Amino acid sequence: MARRVLIITYYWPPSGGSGVQRWLKTSKYLRLFGWEPVIYTAKGGEAPVTDDSLEKDVPVGLEVLRRPIWEPYFFYKRLIGQKKTERINTGFLAESDKPKLAEKLSVWIRGNFFIPDARCFWIRPSVKYLTSYLQKNRVDAIVSTGPPHSMHLIALGLKKELGIPWLADFRDPWTDIDFYDQLMLSARADAKHKRLEKEVLQRADEVVTVSRNWAADLEKIAGRPVRVVTNGFDEDDFPGNESETYPGFLFHHIGSMNKDRNPHNFWKALAELCREIPGFAGDLKVRLTGKNDVSVLKSIQENGLEKQTEIVEYMDHEKVIESLRKSPILLLPLNDTPNTLGIIPGKLFEYLAAKRPVFVIGSLTGDTSRIVHELKAGTVAGFGDYAMTKKLIREYYDKFKNGQLKISSEELINSYSRKNLAGSLAAFLTAMSAPKAV
Repeated sequence: MARRVLIITYYWPPSGGSGVQRWLKTSKYLRLFGWEPVIYTAKGGEAPVTDDSLEKDVPVGLEVLRRPIWEPYFFYKRLIGQKKTERINTGFLAESDKPKLAEKLSVWIRGNFFIPDARCFWIRPSVKYLTSYLQKNRVDAIVSTGPPHSMHLIALGLKKELGIPWLADFRDPWTDIDFYDQLMLSARADAKHKRLEKEVLQRADEVVTVSRNWAADLEKIAGRPVRVVTNGFDEDDFPGNESETYPGFLFHHIGSMNKDRNPHNFWKALAELCREIPGFAGDLKVRLTGKNDVSVLKSIQENGLEKQTEIVEYMDHEKVIESLRKSPILLLPLNDTPNTLGIIPGKLFEYLAAKRPVFVIGSLTGDTSRIVHELKAGTVAGFGDYAMTKKLIREYYDKFKNGQLKISSEELINSYSRKNLAGSLAAFLTAMSAPKAV
């Protein structure tokens, strides 16, 4: 008889974006390892995007518990003058050059009153509903995945009520998140965030995160070991032979690009090479698929690259994969923030599976750079290293002109497949829920 695990996740299809991928794909494969997932998710939540193509990954017969959620976004949108139907950007991605006073006020309210996040009003009703459900329906373990970190507080409430083994999964840090210092927190609010974070880290039976450096950071707070299970790619998304590449010298970035990820040296180097190399400007193309901070658009304009740049606001996941496999070079600027060493964007693994060169702009010693170097899958330029950025672009261009623009090693990255990663998580669940010796 399969063991059952309750997975508490805010993001679930039809919600799209990066937040849904990890536990949707894990749930797809957990049955192979003797675990039957049960999903608890929000009904009517504020998803950044919708993506109906993800429904195909939901296992047949999966039990999904959807409960209504109230979020204060209605008031937030009114405060900043946004329409009710408009989507709210994740993180701190600005669409105007100067944030309005109302936007600053909304950030202050969000950080100081909605702790840990705007889903905090869903915690108590969820604990009440799930306590009743679990008293009638057996599960062997609980998983919470955040952000939003309110999901961890729901699981914490269930742990206190029922004592069921619990795994807390941190897809991103809590108080070490790159925009935490932008929340304008009072000393009281900061202390509350940190107290709740520490309680979750210490009360969970297992804690998992996505990179070695973030695990080390969480261990300092928790005073206990933290497991690492990276994100990955789904083999089912990459069937058949490689696709033909798009024509031209194309750099392609997938996902949102906020101010911290804006690769200033990249734009500057492209502009200079357009002036220096005959034909470069005609060959060059940059495609940005996803939301972009106003600073990114400003950099493109200041460097005269509007003609070479194509912006695609949204593309569903199936089309993203198809596009990745056709892109000559995949651009991956990282967040230039204090927690950058542990940042491994989920898109990296799909970049790798697409078997196209990955051009990373970020820390030379971080977890992303380590993976790219280990797999010989691309190159890395430091955040402030203009000379290296320009040199690597020039090398890519020479390879493009000689028909040699491919990764030096096409070895499979099976250790990063979603199936294998689901096996790792299942092993933690099995060990965690095993009867304890008396």
